[in-house]
Amino acid sequence: MVTHPGFNKRFIARSSVLAACALAALFLVQCSGGDGSAIFVMEPLPYSQDALAPTISADTMGFHYDKHYAGYVKKANALTKGKGFSGKTAEAVIQATAGDASKAGVFNNAAQAWNHAYFFKCLKPGGGGAPEGLLAEMIDSAFGGFVEFKALFITAAKDQFGSGWVWLVLDEGKLAVVTSANADTPLAHGLIPLFTVDVWEHAYYLDYQNRRVDFVQSVLDNLANWDYVAAQLEKAQPSQG
Repeated sequence: MVTHPGFNKRFIARSSVLAACALAALFLVQCSGGDGSAIFVMEPLPYSQDALAPTISADTMGFHYDKHYAGYVKKANALTKGKGFSGKTAEAVIQATAGDASKAGVFNNAAQAWNHAYFFKCLKPGGGGAPEGLLAEMIDSAFGGFVEFKALFITAAKDQFGSGWVWLVLDEGKLAVVTSANADTPLAHGLIPLFTVDVWEHAYYLDYQNRRVDFVQSVLDNLANWDYVAAQLEKAQPSQG
């Protein structure tokens, strides 16, 4: 596992589960076939920019998707073009540059492009509530219940100093809540992302000013796409025959 200085692992609680998964199952930012075309592509939003209101306004989503996310994708492609990354996946670029100070610009933009693509898919209009099935069972086992999980996730978001991300991940088959600073990502540490909330100020400041906790609470209550998260968890399970 590559240790990145900005990564703050909060192993708040865990649940045992057998998991063996190639990161390819979680590819959200796609790569080229090595013909010199861009490695990173903008994932289309699975909903309109005003569909997440009032939790996330159209103004916030417009800036977040069209400016911040688009900027990371553009810069990641510019920084990787002609630099020996041809044919690599976005995930491979992230893993190859994590912890390398000489490639910090590549890592930061590549990881932010990937993180944002994943975050947008973790949301949906009319989401929130409690998950069902295996995901619910694992949350109950790991955290003592969904209410307890939400409280721990929100506390992690509150305690994350400065910009970053809060994640629900699988770490060697165990469920955990972790935070990452700035552009850092679980992909750089051998962890499997399941769910995330962006806690950079650009994700919420227009709507919530400095009320980060209210933003994360509202995402969990109203937008969390547990169906998508459950699907990623299912992909992370070993084949049952």
